[in-house]
This record gives sequence, C-alpha cells and structure tokens, in this order.
Amino acid sequence: MIGPSALGWTDRQPERRLMPVSRFPSLLLAAGLLLSHGTMAMADDGYPAYGEAPKKQFVLELGGGLIAKPKYPGASDYIISPFPIVSIGRFYLPGVGQVADGEVVMRGFYFYPSFDFTGKRKASDSADLTGTNTVDWSVELGLGVGYRYDWFRAFVEVRQGFNGHSGQVADFGADIIAQPFDRVEVAFGPRASWASNDYMDTYFGVTPAESAAPGSILAAYNPGSGFKTVGLAAEATYALTDSFDFHLRGSWDRFVGDAAKSPIVKAGSKDQFTIGAGLSYRLAFDLFE
Repeated sequence: MIGPSALGWTDRQPERRLMPVSRFPSLLLAAGLLLSHGTMAMADDGYPAYGEAPKKQFVLELGGGLIAKPKYPGASDYIISPFPIVSIGRFYLPGVGQVADGEVVMRGFYFYPSFDFTGKRKASDSADLTGTNTVDWSVELGLGVGYRYDWFRAFVEVRQGFNGHSGQVADFGADIIAQPFDRVEVAFGPRASWASNDYMDTYFGVTPAESAAPGSILAAYNPGSGFKTVGLAAEATYALTDSFDFHLRGSWDRFVGDAAKSPIVKAGSKDQFTIGAGLSYRLAFDLFE
C-alpha cells in the first residue's frame, strides 16, 4: 500500500517522494487527464518498494495479475479474474512541472487517482438471485488522499459511480508498513467502506416485484446509505529487479449495517475474501524538454 522501526525496517530503505498539499490543484488536473484515458490506479503511494525512482518526468508502474474474489457483492461463490496494476510515481504537465513528485521525505500527504470496477450481476449468477433484475457493470472514478509518517500510512478514497450505479463510495484505511527482508515490503491494516443510498439500493436492495417473481427467495428490502463493510487488507511486494515487482495481496471484508441486513447478503455470505498475485514493470521516461 517507512523508516527505522521495530518492524524490521533497515536503513537500506529507499527515500520516498510524497507530494506536498500545495500541489493539490495541479494534481486534480493531472488526475482528470489520467482518468479520462481509462487509467486504472492502485490505492497506494506509487513509489517503488526497492531502489530510488529514476530522475525522469514520468515514472509509471504498469502490470497485471489474477485475483480470486466473490462473484458479486454478497456472493458465497468465487471467480478468478484479471486485475490491473497501475501506480504513479511521477507525473509532469508542461507549464506546471512535476505534479506527482514532492520533496524527498518520508512524511507528508500524497494524492492519487482512484478506480474500481464491478462486473455485471445477473439472476443466472446464483439461485439466490432468482427473480432479480440484471445490474450492469459499473466503473467508479475518484481521488484518494493519504498521509504517511515513516512506517504508518492512512488514506481515504472517494469515487463516483457510472453505468451500473450512480452512487458514491468512500473507502478508509490505515497500514503498518515494514521491510522484513531485503527487497520485500509488507503493508497491512484495517479497512472500512461507506456507500450512498443509490449504491446500496443497486447491490443490496430488493424491489417488491423482484421479491414476488416466480422462484424468488428474497424478501423486499430498501437499504439506506451508510458503512457497508469493515475488514483487513495486506499486501507484500518483492522487487525481482530494479524495474520488475511481484505483488501478493489479500483482504477480508465483513458486511455491516444495512448491507449486512440485505436478503441478498443473507442468502450469500457476510464475509468476503480476495486473494491475488501479479507482476508490474516500472517505466521512466521524458516527453518534454
């Protein structure tokens, strides 16, 4: 998702570059440009686990992997699907300069674009969904802000949904970060997620018509906005080389509040697990003189 600590940190940890708050307006512009081109970004601080970021105008980490996750929010069945790895270490705008690079510090605020994707949900996905209407795929675009202090990091992300739902989602988290071995960085900590009424109604609501459909086992339900999950997440990154990283990540989320009371969740599972692995490559280049 570090500095000397009792968690195995050594003085070989590279310096991290975090963006000062004064550059927030510039980053908003950069994030908009990135998101308009379909960039899918990770919710981390965007800096390499090993080795100092090259002195270039652009430093991007690109890759992908496979992840096992619930078939739909609240499902007890799992699927394996690809996921992207995109993080931004440095980003340059002509006339503005570096908007995703600040002082060489390990303490301060940083900003990043936030992205999430949820696939289409159909009644045929599970017998528990019999009678429900199809929910189209959705994409969520937004912005994250974090604060890092040596081996501790906290962040919040806010996203707007499009297509499948038009609600808002906010994710909160904190991590303890350590380097127990050379070239290995580990981050783990608690998570919580909040969703607006539109999101909750889309994924956890059941209309009277859906409840009355032939074969339906779901009672009518109209949830409200609020926190929908709490949980834990962990990620380990191993620097295979100065440019290639291997990522292993996992999470556990527990539905709470109105989401936990949903007939869809009760028919499926309140506990949602994910585990995935992938590879990424760090690109560093200049485009402008």
